[in-house]
Amino acid sequence: MSGNHLYVYGVVEAEDLELDVEGVEGASPVRTVDHRTLSAVVTDIDDMEPERTDENAQAHDRVLRAVLDHEGGRTVVPMQFGMTFKGARELKNVLRSGRRAFTKALRDVDGGVERGVKLVADEGVDLDPERVEAEVAEWLDGLAVESVANDRYSDRLVLNRSYLVLREETEAFETAVDDLEDVYDGVTVKQSGPFAPYSFVDIRIGAQ
Repeated sequence: MSGNHLYVYGVVEAEDLELDVEGVEGASPVRTVDHRTLSAVVTDIDDMEPERTDENAQAHDRVLRAVLDHEGGRTVVPMQFGMTFKGARELKNVLRSGRRAFTKALRDVDGGVERGVKLVADEGVDLDPERVEAEVAEWLDGLAVESVANDRYSDRLVLNRSYLVLREETEAFETAVDDLEDVYDGVTVKQSGPFAPYSFVDIRIGAQ
């Protein structure tokens, strides 16, 4: 599929990438638009405002995972869904103006992926979330670069955190999370990822 505009998934250190993966609105291939030390991961698209369907959201994440896994792994600063530009000139202007912020973000998450961890209490099990947070921090924080709390949207959701984990620590982190089920009776442990590190970068750009 070809289009007049560019849909952006994320930013990596300058590299000429072409990935055979289907992106938002079924677009392929995934390629890069470069400016000096940065490359934006893009597909061509017709619509400046792609609809946020489940299919498109999954395609956005699928492209980012493909970048994360490419040839042993890449560090990527992910963009939120819907970042679309009229053309390469507009996109390169953003890479130029945001170069310092993108470079810092790439350095901050270098070699890392995002993992999610949830602890869900069984019906009738009463646990103190603050105590659990502190105990899990002792258990997991040494295996992660950083962690952030997410919304506990259910009374039974005792813990909901995202962790920035280096690739070489992934296996040890997964094992430690699995072991939490032996620490807490009546609790289901759920882990997710790896994802692009959405929770650990804060770069906001508008579509152009």
